[in-house]
Amino acid sequence: MNLTALTASRVPLYSDCMNADKTRELLEQELKRLETRVEELVAACGKLRGDNQSLRERLESLSSERAGLLAKNEQVRGRVEAMITRLKALEEST
Repeated sequence: MNLTALTASRVPLYSDCMNADKTRELLEQELKRLETRVEELVAACGKLRGDNQSLRERLESLSSERAGLLAKNEQVRGRVEAMITRLKALEEST
């Protein structure tokens, strides 16, 4: 074996090792970035679930309030119609 053959065979091995280390480092960085992003998405999802629950409760409350107001509106309408009928009756009797 000559010295050139030994040197030439070692360079690719060292280079491959460096490339493997660099690749591993890049993969670890990407995994950390993805892990951080997943954690952010999980937190955002939790917040959205809470917001959604709050909005559902608010919608239920507003729907109940609306139903109550519609019922009151019908009562008032009935009273007003009754007053109008009485006023017309009084007007006709005089």
